[in-house]
Parts: sequence; C-alpha cells; structure tokens
Amino acid sequence: MVVREKILDLVISCFKRHGAKGMDTPAFELKDFDIAGQFDPMIPDAECLKIMCEILSGLQLGDFLIKVNDRRIVDGMFAVCGVPESKFRAICSSIDKLDKMAWKDVRHEMVVKKGLAPEVADRIGDYVQCHGGVSLVEQMFQDPRLSQNKQALEGLGDLKLLFEYLTLFGIADKISFDLSLARGLDYYTGVIYEAVLLQTPTQAGEEPLNVGSVAAGGRYDGLVGMFDPKGHKVPCVGLSIGVERIFYIVEQRMKTKGEKVRTTETQVFVATPQKNFLQERLKLIAELWDSGIKAEMLYKNNPKLLTQLHYCESTGIPLVVIIGEQELKEGVIKIRSVASREEVAIKRENFVAEIQKRLSES
Repeated sequence: MVVREKILDLVISCFKRHGAKGMDTPAFELKDFDIAGQFDPMIPDAECLKIMCEILSGLQLGDFLIKVNDRRIVDGMFAVCGVPESKFRAICSSIDKLDKMAWKDVRHEMVVKKGLAPEVADRIGDYVQCHGGVSLVEQMFQDPRLSQNKQALEGLGDLKLLFEYLTLFGIADKISFDLSLARGLDYYTGVIYEAVLLQTPTQAGEEPLNVGSVAAGGRYDGLVGMFDPKGHKVPCVGLSIGVERIFYIVEQRMKTKGEKVRTTETQVFVATPQKNFLQERLKLIAELWDSGIKAEMLYKNNPKLLTQLHYCESTGIPLVVIIGEQELKEGVIKIRSVASREEVAIKRENFVAEIQKRLSES
C-alpha cells in the first residue's frame, strides 16, 4: 500500500501541477489525464508528452523512451503501400506486435494469416523499421510515396510542429518518431504515443523485466461525439499511466535489492528506561501530537528500554525522546538519534522546538 500510494501521489501531484480537475472514474489500474476542447494544434498534445516525461522521470524507473506516430501517417502509409482498406485494422494489429516480435514473423502473419500480398508487406517493412527524431519527419516529407498522400502529409506537418514544442519543453531527446507504432485502437484520430522502459543490462541475479508499455495515449477527436446525443464533436487528447504495471516493476526491484519500505511515517518515539513513567510519557506524546509531530510509544505501563529501542530500529523511526528519573530531576529530555545512537539533553520546555529543528534538517 505504501509503495502504491507513493506512485499515485506522484502521478496525481503532476496532474495537478498541469491544472487537472479530479473526476470520479472507476479505473484503478490507470491514471488518466485528458485535455478536451478546441485548441491550436499540438499545444495540448505536447503538454501530454511533457506530463509523461515528468512522471516517468519522477518515478526513477530508469531510462525510458516515448514513441510517437500519427494515425493519419499509419493510414496513409497503408494506402500508398497498397493495403486494401478492408484490411487496414487487421494489418494495424499485426504491426502493433513489432515491439515483441521480429519483422519476419510479423510479415509472415500478415502474408500467410491475413492474406496480404508479399510485395505490399515488403513495402510496409521499409517504413515500419524506421525510427528517429525530427530529421526522420523531414525525410518522410520527401518520401516519393508517402508525400503523395494528403492524410500522411497532415500527420507529418503536425509531428513537425510537435517536435518544435517538445524541444522548447526540453524533452525532444526522450521522444522517438517510430513508424511501427500503430496502437490498433479505432478511436485514435491523430498523434499517438507510448512510453517504454529501456532495458538496462541486468545485474547479476536479476531477472530481465520486460514490461512493455508503462504509459500511452493519443488524440481521439471523434470519441466523445459518439456518446453525445446531438453528436457534438469534442476534440480530445489524453494519456494513461499504467499504475499497476509500474507498481509491479518497483516491487520487483525492491525484492531484488532487498530494500525495505517504511510502513509508518512516525518521526519520534517516546521512551523511558524506568518503571512508573507512563504519565510522563503520555504528557510528552500529547505535546508532540499537538505540535503536528508524528509520534508513537509502546502501549505498556513499564516497557523494557531495549524493547523500545529495537522497535524504533525495526520500524525506521529516526528519533527517540527519553524521560527517566535523572531527566525528570534535571528538567531535561534526552533526544537520541536512532541511526548514530548519539544522545543529547535538552531543556524540557525546548524539546519540541529542538525536534522540529532536527526534522526540518533531515
């Protein structure tokens, strides 16, 4: 729960930083961000990609790449290669498998299972094995076949503009124009994108994690209109973060490294080395709580000091305040750092301020 909460907090705070309003959606596995409305081209689309970059960088999952294409380029490419329109969707879903299968296997599926002419499949192969930056967009403008298709040209024009904005946002190096990205969902109408984690060479003993896409999205200008009784078109662009998949990756990595997660946020533990100090401990802990400090103590009248210190070490509580006969007599409280085991005596009336100071420094 703690790990999941951290991931969700990071995602949601990023959405809020970009002006999101919350909506009640039942999807727990995905966290969506959508921009709806008529705006100038590619400005909201660029912001969606910026959000993806911020979240994936913030989660520290390692190196990632966002593949970008445009549905109009995909359809234009099929048309100029000679794919019959009735086979567009079937071929689209084959191409979507290129991130998991080799081109020769995808080609085999298209020709043998889906009945595509081999020379058409080869023409597609020339395109879908291309990926690069804005220079590839420029190159495709000059492509003798693709440049003859009006739809594809519109898509390329938008991608060129998109790359300008991505450069201004400082994220162009994380984006790859990838002609194999097809995202075979019918409702996409323009830009489409998908974020993948780049495999780092696995450490000894680590299983290679092939998790595929961790975030995806695109422009879907026709979808909302389908649900509107009057059929009003509402242009939309959005993204989904695959929270469950990310959670799985983080969990696996923690297991491999043997990392422990603190399940509580307690900052201070109130302890005593002697018997009959429950009342003093209750007074101290109330002062801490009233000052907004996260504090705990053992629910025992006379706990052993060692038991109390062990508890702090096992739960990761950083500070202990100790009250005993000596401290009571001198009007002080001992503050102990759990990590270094150093102790200092602080005047009773100053102890809350001292703790706040230490917590703000840590």
